Amino acid sequence: MKPKKLSNSPITYFISETGHTQWVLFIHAAFVNHNMFKRQFEYFQDKYNILAIDIIGHGQSTDTQKGDGVDKMSKWIFDILHVENIGKIHIVGVSLGAVLAQDFANHYPNSVSSLACFGGYDVNHFDIKMQKKNGANQMLMMLKALFSVKWFAKENKKISAYTVQAQDEFFDMNVLFPKKSFMFLATLNSMVNKFKTGERNYPLLIGCGSFDIPMELEAIKQWKMSEPDCRVVIFEHAGHCVNMDVPQEFNKTIEDFWASAE
Repeated sequence: MKPKKLSNSPITYFISETGHTQWVLFIHAAFVNHNMFKRQFEYFQDKYNILAIDIIGHGQSTDTQKGDGVDKMSKWIFDILHVENIGKIHIVGVSLGAVLAQDFANHYPNSVSSLACFGGYDVNHFDIKMQKKNGANQMLMMLKALFSVKWFAKENKKISAYTVQAQDEFFDMNVLFPKKSFMFLATLNSMVNKFKTGERNYPLLIGCGSFDIPMELEAIKQWKMSEPDCRVVIFEHAGHCVNMDVPQEFNKTIEDFWASAE
């Protein structure tokens, strides 16, 4: 997929358009880039039109201006859909990508064909205690990164993936993350508990890996309680980035989910 960019946006995006009627958007986790979905690109490229992005401050999305932040991602994504003449799209987000996917759905629900979030939490009903704990963990990781990105990447891969191969691939992307890009994540909390979830006009799939941290498993449990109609999947032998740990199982699950949404 070749990189593309809009003139009024810092976001680099990647498209594989093969003449199919349906589009899929992949939004990656923090500290890596769109290549975390490389096995999904390989599997789905002959079945769907694919759109992937590098989140601001990640990968090739580093040509920023003063005032740019992660809170503007939804508008930038919507602009990309408009320019590329994409009406509705299936959205898959992992970790930070799951948060951004929900924020986009909150702002532009009529542009969503389906929503699949993994390793995330319900941004519209995030428990305040869990939010504080999550914030403390993020601050600790940030301090490690400011000391040494390589050290940060070594520690981060252990909680981001379960298999050795996925950990190594995560590390190779994470070590490229610029320290200065932390500032673009400062507005992340502005997306949390801002909207009330209405009746969704699209299906929702949520999940994580069985070896993800206990707080994530609890977050999925709470989300299911608030939205009982959503589908839940817990991937065995997987950690936080389930699409990297168990790509075959992940791809089949997503494919079945999209088929049911047609």
